[in-house]
Amino acid sequence: MPATRTARLMDGTGLAKRIIEEAAAKAAEVSRRGGTRPCLATVLVGEDPASATYVRMKRARCAKAGIQSRHIALPATTTTAELIDTLAGLSGDPDVHGILLQHPCGPHIDERAAFEAIAPEKDVDGVTLHSFAAMSFARPGFVSCTPGGIMRLLEAYDVDLAGKHAVVVGRSAILGKPAGMLLLAKDATVTYCHSRTADLPGIVREADVVVAAVGRPRLIRGQDIKPGAVVIDAGYNPGNVGDVDFDTARTRARLITPVPGGVGPMTIAVLLAQTVDAAAEQSGTQHH
Repeated sequence: MPATRTARLMDGTGLAKRIIEEAAAKAAEVSRRGGTRPCLATVLVGEDPASATYVRMKRARCAKAGIQSRHIALPATTTTAELIDTLAGLSGDPDVHGILLQHPCGPHIDERAAFEAIAPEKDVDGVTLHSFAAMSFARPGFVSCTPGGIMRLLEAYDVDLAGKHAVVVGRSAILGKPAGMLLLAKDATVTYCHSRTADLPGIVREADVVVAAVGRPRLIRGQDIKPGAVVIDAGYNPGNVGDVDFDTARTRARLITPVPGGVGPMTIAVLLAQTVDAAAEQSGTQHH
């Protein structure tokens, strides 16, 4: 066996493009049959430049896919009660099909309370307790966009998860935790790791599939990747660096996502696809 291999790159950019093309075709069909264009409302509290950039990017992608976007910019001084009021209003507005609250909202906002003001049928970002429960019990509902994107990538590259050991590094409410639940639903054996995990490298060495979602640059070292493993890097750190040391990991992995161009584009693609699905469901044009 050769001492080194080079992993095949998982092209999130190409797959995302196909998903968005499908969503655009479905959006046109929903508009034609239901007389209403799918509409995503984005809510931004304050002036965080990174969040503002994300929102602009999401709105540009919406426009390309034939999805209307409505942007609500709230001042940094907005209270939790005011934010809940805004989200409840959007939840009750029949012209809005999906709602995205750009987070973080600031330390003075109770984000969980805000998320819960989003109606489950409009939770296209998969952030409510209802959506988490649906993911955990494999019930119909919207998935958190990044984990949903990860699952679509694994499926596109024919990664059979049944019986495989998947190690998820990170336990955030909208990335690590739901990713583990979605992997479990595909019959993987799931281990969650986090900042308090003892001997993280030892656990990673046992993984057939690694999902790195912790937000610490190059935390996962290449020498700890099991030869032939599948490596999904959902980290995005300054300087376009992921949570995996890419250059060393790709000499051992079978499949690996690049940063950028791997998981990132998939997140937005799933958001748009779920917005169109929500519009189809709400306007009664969904094909069952």
